[in-house]
Amino acid sequence: MSKLILSLLFCSLVSVVLYSQEGLPANPKVGKCYIRCIVDDTWREKNVQITKVPGYVKMEVVPAEYKTVEEQIMIKPASKKLVIVPAVFKKVTDTIIAEDAYNKITLVPVKFNDEVEEVTTQPAYSRFESKSSVEACKSKDPRDCEVLCYVEYPEQRIPFSVKKIAATATYTKTTKPAKMSYITKEVMVSPTTVKEIEIPAVYKSVKKRVLVKDETVREINVDPQYENQITKVLEKAGGMTVWEEIDCKLTDYNPLPIYYDLNSAKLTAKSREIINDKLYKLMTEKPRIRVEISSHTDSRNSEKYNMDLSQRRAQSVVDYLVSKGIKKTRLVAKGYGESRLKEPCPDGVPCTEAQHAKNRRTEFRVLTN
Repeated sequence: MSKLILSLLFCSLVSVVLYSQEGLPANPKVGKCYIRCIVDDTWREKNVQITKVPGYVKMEVVPAEYKTVEEQIMIKPASKKLVIVPAVFKKVTDTIIAEDAYNKITLVPVKFNDEVEEVTTQPAYSRFESKSSVEACKSKDPRDCEVLCYVEYPEQRIPFSVKKIAATATYTKTTKPAKMSYITKEVMVSPTTVKEIEIPAVYKSVKKRVLVKDETVREINVDPQYENQITKVLEKAGGMTVWEEIDCKLTDYNPLPIYYDLNSAKLTAKSREIINDKLYKLMTEKPRIRVEISSHTDSRNSEKYNMDLSQRRAQSVVDYLVSKGIKKTRLVAKGYGESRLKEPCPDGVPCTEAQHAKNRRTEFRVLTN
């Protein structure tokens, strides 16, 4: 009730003279309370394209082309055979080209360096922010306890790993020598001297590869690689102080009649309907107010377990509202476990189920700071 009394200091129940002072709500209504709120900054998203890998040209070798030909090589010339004195021959070895010489190409690929580039996701900005402690203020005018601070927020940057070309692709040529083949043939030393008999020449078929087209290099264009990054740009600075009119009862704890399954923090369909009607509607109609969701348990089970269960139940309400589009900064989840029993039912004290049910509750209130 003490917080409700402090909130009523802003109500139109106070002297009309108080409202005539600069900075207080204008045209107050009887029976209403007013909460000082800060207008949020307005941001928009901006898509920034980052080059992860630049475009470049790579090369590949187009192999040389050959054709196979067959050549008749005489390995023994025509001769004459003498009946009395035959001809005399000796063997000699000749060298022939089995494969022509060609230029061998060796590729030197593109070289990259790993570098880091930074992208600004949020620029630096500054604004006025007010701080006050209404509950501890001894003055009837809350501005006497208000402190105005000029707060500077630094620039926010995100590093990205990128590749830069250190050396472009190239190639070198190395001359490969021709491949040689050796063939043995007979050479006549002396013919027959008596009777001549014609001996025909002897030939041998030899296959060889003849170069038709030398190796070449073909260039291939490689497209650059990009990545999109979403950044935030300040469109309109907030920080302005405005007064939000509310029902005075909302500054105290108000019951939120939702129920959970045993030992569960999961919201039922009925509970979501009640939250929509009680809280979601209020927070959309009053887009600047902040709300605390508090959850309590009875004294059965351990204090630690009850504290954890109540926190999870309060958080489930916050998470549901956030999923409906309410900003997380406008919500506070607070679990009290069995520390704030409405019915006198601590550990060891027998109580009825109705009394335990009153202790198991979820509440909400509009925060006044």
